[in-house]
Amino acid sequence: MLKKTLLAISLASLSGLAMAANPLSVHVLNLETGVPSAGIEVTLEQHQGNQWQALGKGVTNDQGRIAELFPQQRQFAAGEYRVVFKTGDYYRKVGHDTFFPEIPVIFEVKNTEQHYHIPLLLSPYGFSTYRGS
Repeated sequence: MLKKTLLAISLASLSGLAMAANPLSVHVLNLETGVPSAGIEVTLEQHQGNQWQALGKGVTNDQGRIAELFPQQRQFAAGEYRVVFKTGDYYRKVGHDTFFPEIPVIFEVKNTEQHYHIPLLLSPYGFSTYRGS
């Protein structure tokens, strides 16, 4: 009986840790220079009705990452989301022209138990993205 109780407590603790982990992260890599893109502002929005509702924002760190973009006080729900990379501001700061002042990436969350990672491969006149892990 004690073993079953301890096992149940351990499993509950592990699932609580998984639930506490932030469900959304982003990463930006500059393909022109081959290094991460630090200092890019990224916003997160959720599609509700005919509008996008702002949920949060962050700035990429020295590794070009935002590890926790989804607001911790909100419930992660299924639906359409949009991350917008403010690349025009970034390129102005580094003194470089770009064709894309913003890069919106719209994605659909179906399974709220999964982690969603949105990498952006960036150059001044092109970009690529995919679902990362």
